Amino acid sequence: MKENDIKKYYNKKIAELRKHNKFYFDQSSPKISDKKYDEIKREILNLEKKYSYLTSNISPSNSLGFAPSKNFIKSSHRVKMLSLSNAFDLEDLENFEKKIFNYLNEKIDVEYSVEPKIDGISASLTYKDGLLVLGTSRGDGMIGEVITENLKTISDIPQKIIYKDFPKDIDIRGEVFIKKSDFSNLKNNFANPRNAASGSLRQKNSEQTKKIPLNFIAYTFGYFESKIIKKQSEFLRSLKKWGFKTSEHNKVLKNINDLENFHKNFEKDRFDLEYDVDGLVYKINSLDLQKRLGFTASSPRWAIAHKFSADSAYSQIEDINIQVGRTGALTPVARIKPANIGGVVVSNATLHNEDEIIRKDIRLGDTVKVERAGDVIPHVVLVDLKKREKNSKKFVFPKKCPCGFDTIKEFNKITKKYDAVRRCPDRGFDCEKIAVEKIKHFISKEAINIDGLGKKVVEKFCDLKLIRFPQDIFKLDYGQISKLEGWGELSVSNLKYSIDQSRNVSLDRFLYSLGIRHIGIENAKLLAEYTKSITNFLNFIKNKKFNDFLNIDGIGETQINSLKKFFENKSNYRIVEKLSSLLNITDLKVNKDGKLLNNTFMFTGKLENMSRAEAKSLIEENSGSVVSSVNKKLKYLITGEKPTTRKVQQAKELGIKILSQKDWLNLLD
Repeated sequence: MKENDIKKYYNKKIAELRKHNKFYFDQSSPKISDKKYDEIKREILNLEKKYSYLTSNISPSNSLGFAPSKNFIKSSHRVKMLSLSNAFDLEDLENFEKKIFNYLNEKIDVEYSVEPKIDGISASLTYKDGLLVLGTSRGDGMIGEVITENLKTISDIPQKIIYKDFPKDIDIRGEVFIKKSDFSNLKNNFANPRNAASGSLRQKNSEQTKKIPLNFIAYTFGYFESKIIKKQSEFLRSLKKWGFKTSEHNKVLKNINDLENFHKNFEKDRFDLEYDVDGLVYKINSLDLQKRLGFTASSPRWAIAHKFSADSAYSQIEDINIQVGRTGALTPVARIKPANIGGVVVSNATLHNEDEIIRKDIRLGDTVKVERAGDVIPHVVLVDLKKREKNSKKFVFPKKCPCGFDTIKEFNKITKKYDAVRRCPDRGFDCEKIAVEKIKHFISKEAINIDGLGKKVVEKFCDLKLIRFPQDIFKLDYGQISKLEGWGELSVSNLKYSIDQSRNVSLDRFLYSLGIRHIGIENAKLLAEYTKSITNFLNFIKNKKFNDFLNIDGIGETQINSLKKFFENKSNYRIVEKLSSLLNITDLKVNKDGKLLNNTFMFTGKLENMSRAEAKSLIEENSGSVVSSVNKKLKYLITGEKPTTRKVQQAKELGIKILSQKDWLNLLD
């Protein structure tokens, strides 16, 4: 990679960090998980380490946080409020200690003060002559926002301290947070407890802050001079004596292996805490040694945060429910004690299927590890058998669907095994559970797209018998809806407008909206391109010309069998017919001026400097079509490098023209 390209990429990552700093620190509304945020920082630092010419004022090596909001008075910190470097594994811890010894130029025995890293908002409290005179947020580490009156509403923060040994001038630092139990009453307004704490502290009116159950745990100092206190652990004990709350999990450990073992055990137990933690903080216990080691531009050399896996947490299964999807699949879902995973409060986790429950031996009451990666649905990874109750019983997967019908496991002809997923036989809308899920799919954004008719509304309308089939949506009694709680004149009017707008839909989106198994968005487009109109599509179905669809490149036996099964159910066909009369399903626009009009093509072998997708797109743009099998309807077989001998032979036997890639491109000039 050239130097200019490296600089461009580096600046792109800096801009990305700046954007997320604003979301995180200034707007109290992070858009990515802590793990993703840490990955961006680490990548920037690694680039700077590799290429010495890379530098930026807002690099994590030079700054932290975000400039204080203009809505608050600013105040400079007497001692910087720096962030901590992160460790993610044993190797990181070993490197941390190695850097300490290298800096000191000697290997010495050190002990560490260990404290939970509470996932809250950092605050600094300035006391003079025992009185709280100033309270600030971290801000950018140099300058914070003055939030004194808001901090004074927190009962954990003493406003006057009368102990004789309390320093005359000191900045005490700690974390403002909300307990999990208190957050349950606020979760409709905030994404997670940290956002709730941040939003509450940044209220302009402290009377509003007072309404929120904020807590404060003290853990260190900023400006402070003392000849008596020699260790971090001693300072923590003094804080407790002076009337501050400190963590009951603070410890002193001797070496890296002890830190690693404590971290593993603590991560398993952290869901039992009354507040969220995202790691442990290790500090050199000796304050003299801390002073000697000092700071880098962005973090202390004597402390590090050992992060927990941002995408996993331990929690307890309180119940196991069975959900039925639109294709009849029965999915077991664990209802767990709420856990913060990567900045998101999770209370449900999928158990996938019956075989997974058996393999992992998952039971009610088990303590389990729940993992969440990106936008993937949280799932249970393993069971902590040490915490299993003695009288626990194996979970028995129900053999009947909640609708009352016996479930089945389909036999896979390719693998010669039964599928892991248990299903309610595809009875279409005869199974009420499947019906609700099919309607949710029908109104989704990629399908019919009806704003104001979300999943929860669908469930409510189905419960009230206002909707039973998709066509019922277009015959709703708006007068009856207006009498329901939460439905005013405006919301009813908006719903009616959205439903009327959704009557105009393209053929491909309509086919996708039917929720036919194995017919996703791309396959729906292929079917729409082939049949051209809803009339043609229904004629194919009515005359049972399913095998004609084998001519479509990208449609195989799996999709054909799924279409057959769906339309074998006569009620499904009647629903599609009814919908086609209620909706304006627009025919697919066909370019009739292209050079390849009415010609069919098939590819075999590898194309030069072009993907199959691009080649297919070229043909379709020029009014031609691509098929997937050699038959009498095929006009041209285009051969690339190493074509399939069988296909070439079949084409010759049927008298089909065989073109090289160059010959085919000549047709297009």
